[in-house]
This record gives sequence, structure tokens and C-alpha cells, in this order.
Amino acid sequence: MAILFIADGVNKPKLNYKRIIFWLRQIILSYDCILGDMTYILCNDKYLLDINYRFLKHDYFTDIVTFDYCKDKTISGDFFISIERVKENSILYNVAFEEELLRVIVHGLLHLLGFMDKSKEEKKLMRDLEDSCILMFQKI
Repeated sequence: MAILFIADGVNKPKLNYKRIIFWLRQIILSYDCILGDMTYILCNDKYLLDINYRFLKHDYFTDIVTFDYCKDKTISGDFFISIERVKENSILYNVAFEEELLRVIVHGLLHLLGFMDKSKEEKKLMRDLEDSCILMFQKI
């Protein structure tokens, strides 16, 4: 199956997508799951706000919206990521743009793997898992 990165209305960031895809595959395997089809759509704030409102009835900006198409242990989904929001958050949190984008990319995947971030405890676990995955990426 495949992992795709598509830019819609924004310039596609210059990243090592082969390395990112390898990393995402490794994470999926580490949870004893199988890769289905995953598509990351990189877009702008307006595009994502429309998606967020139309499908979730949320009228606010966010960095990612994840659509889960998983079946059993096969991980599949679409991820809409606002590049504008990622850039703004990288400045806000004083981290490199690439690191913040990796965090958002893996955040969406962690949702498909069953992790949530509604409660304080869930948010802490999600952040710890993101950090662990980013360390894994740095070692690849």
C-alpha cells in the first residue's frame, strides 16, 4: 500500500519524503499493524478551516484534521495539514518548521493507531509518543 504527500494550494515543503515514509512505516510496524493507504494533503488555513467546519462542525483553525479509514489492523486515512498553522506553531513553540511538521504528521498517525488527546492525561501521552517518534526519526 502507499503513503502519499500532496500539496493543494501551498508549495510542497522540501523534505526527504522517502525518509518520512520509511519512518511512518516503521511506526506502523512497531504497533503490529499493516500499512493501508495514507494520504497527507498539505494545504492552507482557509482550506483546512473549510474541511474542519464542513465535516466536524468546528469553526476554528487547526493544524491537522484526520479521517480514519482503518479496518482491523490495516492503517488507512487522510490527513489534511495546514502548512500556515505549522509555520505559526513552529515560531510559537520555538522549534524548526520541519520538526513541527513531523510532529503534526505523526500526531495524525497516532490517532489512527488509537491514541486520543481529549483529556489532560491523553494529551500528555500523545506528546510523549510524538517525542519518542521524532527521536526515532532522527536515528533513521
